[in-house]
Amino acid sequence: MISKKFSKKETKAPSDELIQDKEAIASYQRHGRTTAFTDHSDLQVLRRIRRYLLPKDFVMSQALLEEMVAGYDIGDPLADALAADGIRFAKPLQQIISNDHDALYVDLTTNPAFSTLTAQFSRHPDWFDPKLAQIGALAYRRYPLMLIWLLRNVALMAGYSIPALSLPLIQTGALMHDALPRLMRTYAYILAVSEHPELEPSARHNRKPIEQVLAIGSEGWRQSIKVRQIHTLVRQNLLKGKGNAAAGVIPKADQHHNADGSWNTDYWGIPINQTDMIATHLQFSLLIMRGLQLLGARISNEEAEGILHLWNLASYWMGVDLQRLPKDEAACWEWLYTYLSIQQLDFKMGRPLAKALHDLPRQLMGEDNRRGRFVEMVNASVTRTLVGDDIGDGLQLPKSKIRYGVLSSVPILFALDTARQHNSGIADKLEQFRAKRQDNMNWWLKKNDDYYK
Repeated sequence: MISKKFSKKETKAPSDELIQDKEAIASYQRHGRTTAFTDHSDLQVLRRIRRYLLPKDFVMSQALLEEMVAGYDIGDPLADALAADGIRFAKPLQQIISNDHDALYVDLTTNPAFSTLTAQFSRHPDWFDPKLAQIGALAYRRYPLMLIWLLRNVALMAGYSIPALSLPLIQTGALMHDALPRLMRTYAYILAVSEHPELEPSARHNRKPIEQVLAIGSEGWRQSIKVRQIHTLVRQNLLKGKGNAAAGVIPKADQHHNADGSWNTDYWGIPINQTDMIATHLQFSLLIMRGLQLLGARISNEEAEGILHLWNLASYWMGVDLQRLPKDEAACWEWLYTYLSIQQLDFKMGRPLAKALHDLPRQLMGEDNRRGRFVEMVNASVTRTLVGDDIGDGLQLPKSKIRYGVLSSVPILFALDTARQHNSGIADKLEQFRAKRQDNMNWWLKKNDDYYK
């Protein structure tokens, strides 16, 4: 996604030498959404990953391609089985594990899928290292302004160029008609995943002390269960053709519906499938981590590993098959490069989402508000600088003559982070500033979300 330099003279990626024959290409082009991996190898995001983040001898893996495409046809088998029986599992699961339930839920404990989910959420898996996750969480939430910059302008905006990720959001109305609530609740989730004792003392909000990152019963744990249920219900509704919010926004032909109006799995795969969930996992972990580094944050190798480890548990709780997750940062970049290389791009699909997100500042501050226009221009500049002008042009984001001004944060943040590492007094003052800044940024959540009030 992101380069160490931002030169306009980026070299074009050499053609990969793995897949030469038509039979090999056809083996992974089983869905209409999948293009040949060479079709847009000149995309800036791919050139940057190839040049700066992949080994010089990198060759795309046929096995990974096959696994990725097979993942299009797999949703969340446990949660889907419960949804097929009409069971909404989030509330009873939370209450049973918390020993705060009544006889109403007793029958659920005999359901095999529910029992498996209960075991999954009742304790941390053996591979989870809370100390490593804590290190990652501290780094992840250290930069609140950068975090929301990167969430909205890199993680979300970059995803809008991929129709397979955009269409479920459009058909459900998410991030289009209620852009601010959707953005803030997504922001609330990534904060909940990375909450930890140092940042959330027990006296604050009269909450129980947080024992460790993503503790059983924590807000991150609760929201993971809720989001998993939401994804399951959305998946089932889309498969039945109940998502109608795209009508009049995206032409029917571009949605590739079945004749009866239902979701076309031959073209798109299952909505919110295993492969797309891993892509979302990397949007929230890998891309934000790399963006922080490029904007000047000093994130150590251990902190980077901790961020990925933190999100591995969150994604596991969200229904991602752990065996499909890439194992380390190098594997993450190889996975992301492969995924982006074979996605059919259609910027028309993502433009309504991009416009809704881009227009938020002036909606909040007023159409003629100069500050609102400035914030919009800064946000668009972050996308263009860190993701690429081709995606910025495709999503019709404005281009500023001073767009590279966002990189002025690099020496400032780098200097502050260096001082923080060597002076405990400066570190304390920066933490106080961070906490105050975070509190100011949570204005919508404090007004509308019980947890943050």
